[in-house]
Amino acid sequence: MNFTAGDRIRYECTGDDGLPLVRYGFIGGVSATDGPVVVMLDGELSGDVVNLSEVQHVTVTTVELCLHGTDLIDDPELRRGLVSLWHAEADSAGLDIDALHPIGDGECDSPGAWCLADLRAGGFQYLLRAVQLPDEPEMVRVRAEPFTPTPFTPGPA
Repeated sequence: MNFTAGDRIRYECTGDDGLPLVRYGFIGGVSATDGPVVVMLDGELSGDVVNLSEVQHVTVTTVELCLHGTDLIDDPELRRGLVSLWHAEADSAGLDIDALHPIGDGECDSPGAWCLADLRAGGFQYLLRAVQLPDEPEMVRVRAEPFTPTPFTPGPA
């Protein structure tokens, strides 16, 4: 992945309490194409040197929430709340969401997966989905996925 100074990034690390932590910031400098980068984290004055494997470009599809508890998708009220939580995370990441339209209590499109909202950003359409992770069934991931409409196939006349 190529980074240049000024790129907006998402930095995954471990917090002081040993739990996973996501921070946002900018690339302050790149030493080599495969080497560490200097990250200027939001709200901090100094830069941190981090490995490339710990950072991602901020895009609509890389901003996600991983939350513990299947009640988040089992309970309609909590499912509705996931839309606001993701939108707050997108704001923290610095994303400009053009439109966000919740889908009521969500629509279950497969076991353990719910469509929560449709959204537009940068001229593209996305679906906000909550999915129970198959390898960690107690974890729920909320993220936007590109919307690809199903082609219309006319029936017999």
